[in-house]
This record gives sequence, structure tokens and C-alpha cells, in this order.
Amino acid sequence: MTFLPAAPNTGIRFRRIDLEARPEIEARVENVVETNRSTTLAKGNTRVLTVEHILATFAGFGIDNAIVELDAYEPPIGDGSSREYCKLIEEAGITPQTERRDPYHISEPLELQAGETEMAVFPHDSFKITCTSADKKGRFTQFFSLEVTPKTWEVELSHARTFCFFEEIEFLIKNGLIKGGSLENAVVVRDDAVLTTEPLRYPNEFVRHKILDIIGDLSLIGRPICGHIIAIKPSHGANCELARLITAQMRRPLIAAQSFAPPPPPAPQKAASGEGPAPVLLQDGATLDAIQVMKILPHRYPFLMVDKVIKVDGNKITAVKNVTVNEPFFQGHFPNHPIMPGVLQLEAIAQVAGILTLRQADNMGKIAYFMSAESVKWRKPVRPGDTLVIDVELTKSRGRIGKAKGVCSVDGEPVSEAEVTFMLVDS
Repeated sequence: MTFLPAAPNTGIRFRRIDLEARPEIEARVENVVETNRSTTLAKGNTRVLTVEHILATFAGFGIDNAIVELDAYEPPIGDGSSREYCKLIEEAGITPQTERRDPYHISEPLELQAGETEMAVFPHDSFKITCTSADKKGRFTQFFSLEVTPKTWEVELSHARTFCFFEEIEFLIKNGLIKGGSLENAVVVRDDAVLTTEPLRYPNEFVRHKILDIIGDLSLIGRPICGHIIAIKPSHGANCELARLITAQMRRPLIAAQSFAPPPPPAPQKAASGEGPAPVLLQDGATLDAIQVMKILPHRYPFLMVDKVIKVDGNKITAVKNVTVNEPFFQGHFPNHPIMPGVLQLEAIAQVAGILTLRQADNMGKIAYFMSAESVKWRKPVRPGDTLVIDVELTKSRGRIGKAKGVCSVDGEPVSEAEVTFMLVDS
């Protein structure tokens, strides 16, 4: 594993150098796919497991931009804490960047409950975490509260190791979750005994490690926050769900402004430099109208098969095509019996998949070429007056090649489906 510097506004990214095209995964909550015992990020078929300790290290030191290169699907676990990662950063040093750094201030309380887990966040003038941890039997109940700063992070939290209970080990081994686990990189609790190769680093090391995990998982919001986190028996799943709630709160004013504000005037073209209007960035929770769709897709009448995007959720997207009697293809398909050609439904799936791929900053300005389609099925005719809802999931993204699965439906009933492959090329 190698930590590399990154330009402003890059964020934290994991780069798999063992795979063709060296794919990258942004450390964002929308890329979380698994939270069983650790946090896993994925984009297409590319995955990185157990990212929380590294993310906690960057967040604890206040580092916003970095590339983590890996030659495997999981970082070296070190000693089960963030101590070794801290040493790497201290050896390399931290460079301030000129861009403004704006923490998000929690505007109103948020809370969630899942089983025995309770989490909440309240407005606060700094980043504070108060946590209570315990197992299902109430053993080793611990409490700790801390204002998180680079200094308190390094001294009070970064050395806390991961831990598990002895009765969990058989399940973890059978599910392949601790292949590299040992007393060198974890603390094991058996009944009332603590098994470890060295004394506990803190009297309440377990709850401090829980706070370490919270810091790492909440960093998936993508910016620092000012708020007071209250956590009782936290888990990676709950941490990430709280991150989603905070992200939704962050976007609420922007969505409201987009809904009620008049459309902005068109940006002036800069012909001399070749620069055009600012690209449309499609984030989770955002919607796109027809004008914004045309800023991403190069298609135009009569071959633009997307009227608007109504939902984006990680690798999934939902768009709409309103089928009117004035569609030009109805003149010949068929006179007196108008139905939408199945190949145009397939084209709609490909265009929506293209929007999902072109949302990435690195792909802005490129064109998605439709290469192939598999498992194509047409189930029902689509007629004038129907609203075609197109649901697409990006299943693979490697270099310039992407694959997606799409389903078109009308009134909740599938009318067509396909798996499509496309290639990104420079426009």
C-alpha cells in the first residue's frame, strides 16, 4: 500500500494497481456496498475492503485529498489500529492547500435506531463524539467522550486496536472475514479475560476503537463536519446510515434552491480557449431536467430517449421517457397501430447507462459508444401516452469499458430489459 498526494478537490480515492486500467473508487458513502464487521467500497466489480482505519487516519489528521494505491482488495491491517498509518503520514508530512476548506455544520438533530444500536448527531461548534460500547451480554461496557482534533486523534484514538469476542471467531472464520487475523492485530475477549500480545493500550481501548471506526465511516460524507455524535453500541452499518442522513441534510438546501429558483442565465461561451459551460455534476439524490440531460449526453432530437433523471443512488439510476403520439418513429412503426420500437427502448437503456458513467468527473465531455447487448427481452408493447421508466444499474466499470443492466417499465410492469456494454471515447 502507498499513500500519494492528490490535487485539491480530489478527495480520498483508492486505486487498485493490481487490476487492468488501475480503477479508482472514491471514498464516498454512495460507494459503500458491505458493512459486515468492516466497511467495503465498490464501483462496478472493483472492491476495496476494510477501509475505515485508513479513512479515520486521514480524517483525524484533517487530510482532505490523497490517493491510496493497493495491489490487493484489502489494505494491510497493521496491528489492528491506525498507528502504522499515522507513522506513514508523519514521515511524509502534510502540505496545506490553497483551496478553502468548509466543514459542514449540522443544522438540526438527526437520529437513527437499529436493534440495540442508537446513533444521533446534534449541532456543535466542533467535531465531538460520545460513545458507549458493550457486547450483547453487557460485558466490557465502556464509555468515552472526546473533541476530535489532530492532536487528540493521534494521542487518544489512533492506537486503539480492533477486537472481537471468542465466540464470534468460528463464524468469522467460516465466512472468510478474518483470514489474516491473529493476536498480533486484534484483541480477543474470552469470558472475562482479554487475550492480547501486549497490555491494553488504553483502559477503555474497545470504546476508543469504536470511535475510531465512527470517524472513518463518517468521513465518507466527503467533507469535515461540526457536530456532536452520540453513539450507543455503534456498528459500521449504523455509522454509514448516519453518514447518509447527514449527506441528505447537506443537500437539502441545494435541492430546494434548484426547485424554487429561476433557471440561471446561460454561461457565456469561451470560443478562444475552447471552454464551454460548466459540466453538470450528477450527485446522489439529484435530478436532471431535459436541458441538463443534454449537457451530459450528445444525443439530440429525434434520437434523445431520456426526458429527465428522477433518482441517482450510487451505481443505480432511474430516468423517464414520455412517449407521445408525436414521436417521429410512429409514422412508420406502425401506421394505425403505433408502438415504440423495441430497439429504441434498448437505446434508452444505453443512454441512461451513459449518463451514470459520464457523471464521473474524469469522464466529463466523453461519449459512450453502445457496443453490445445481451439477455434482451421485450415483454409488452409501449404505446403513445405511456411513461417509460428506465432503471439502470452499472455492474462493471473498468477503464473505458462499462457494463450495465437495465429494465424499462410502464405503470410498474416491465416491458423490456437488457444488459448493455459500452465504451467511452473522447468527443
